Amino acid sequence: MKSYLVGVGMTKFEKPESRDWQYWDMAKEAGTAALADAGVPYARVRQVVAGYCFQASTAGQRAAYELGLTGVPVYNVNNNCATGSTALMLARQLAEGGTSDCVLALGFEKMRRGALGAGGGDGDFATSPVARHYGVMAARHGFEAAPPTAQIFGNAAREHMERYGTTPAQLAAVAAKNHRHSTHNPLAQFQDAYTVDDILAAKPIHAPLTKLQCSPTSDGAAAALVASEAFVERHGLAERAVEITAQAMTTDTEESFASGSCVDAVGRPMSRAAARQAYDAAGLGIDDVDVIELHDCFSVNELLTYEALGLCEEGDSGKLVESGATTYGGRWVVNPSGGLISKGHPLGATGLAQAAELTWQLRGEAGPRQVQGARVGLAHNIGLGGAAVVTLLTRPGAQADRRGQADRT
Repeated sequence: MKSYLVGVGMTKFEKPESRDWQYWDMAKEAGTAALADAGVPYARVRQVVAGYCFQASTAGQRAAYELGLTGVPVYNVNNNCATGSTALMLARQLAEGGTSDCVLALGFEKMRRGALGAGGGDGDFATSPVARHYGVMAARHGFEAAPPTAQIFGNAAREHMERYGTTPAQLAAVAAKNHRHSTHNPLAQFQDAYTVDDILAAKPIHAPLTKLQCSPTSDGAAAALVASEAFVERHGLAERAVEITAQAMTTDTEESFASGSCVDAVGRPMSRAAARQAYDAAGLGIDDVDVIELHDCFSVNELLTYEALGLCEEGDSGKLVESGATTYGGRWVVNPSGGLISKGHPLGATGLAQAAELTWQLRGEAGPRQVQGARVGLAHNIGLGGAAVVTLLTRPGAQADRRGQADRT
């Protein structure tokens, strides 16, 4: 069975504490927008999957109640930074499996200002769910006073530079591109353009990463209404429905830790495996993809993800971004929304915001940031601890168009 995104919505992502609202307010705003986008009332939603990391148990119910008190099941999901895409995956499985023909995936986060901690909840690294990952880092690089997530990704960047000759300017080029893209996104937390020199001169966080290469903490919400093929046909939604063509989630394997490398510990092996599974399931490859929203929590992770998704050979990602291949006029447009670095990163909402952006792109509704002729989109969302989710989306008729083109040639 097939499943479709029939409605998407999100709030503007904002700096924590900059707006007087609660998580249920932002969830209501995003959920209402998704339902309106689909033209489907909440009464037709049969189940809700709610994703968040920093709110209390059953916060999903509190958020969903703002949309309606219909008594439907609400599932609460927490999968670190991959929470939003995990909620989407569960909603898709419910719709495709025949359990429910219309499911709302809802992601939200109300965060505190400042860097994220170690993930243990009490500041104790020994009890952190990602203690094994930080242990890999500590054994090779030690542990400093800098924010822990910036450390592990910064050390991954150092290893990539030592191994492949990647330069600080190439890392900064990722951030320059994404900040430039965000100038056309009114929902982005930041909408300022910076040069590579500006980014290199910004406040150091953990060398080689500067502040403008790190995603911020954010408040915000995003939502996606997932429907079965039968629901789409019954309610006349096919014209704007975007097919969830394939989706795969992977977690850490021995490869993540055996090498003792931060490059592996932060998830490149997980991302590579998830991409392969999604490509195989869809019968598509990276050359079929037009637009990508990927998890650039730090600039280096965008480079690592280029390699994991197959945009380039291992070690060539710095040259790839420098070449212009991942922006407008290049082979792919990566993070047209501004990505996590500039759009913002409210953990529970991030993966669903990626789905929203790609839905708008594939419908041709992205305005000044529209990727012309986009037919296939790829979302990549990753969380330390670990989970990597890769989703392939196609606009109606896209695969038939490609098959017809192949037949003619």
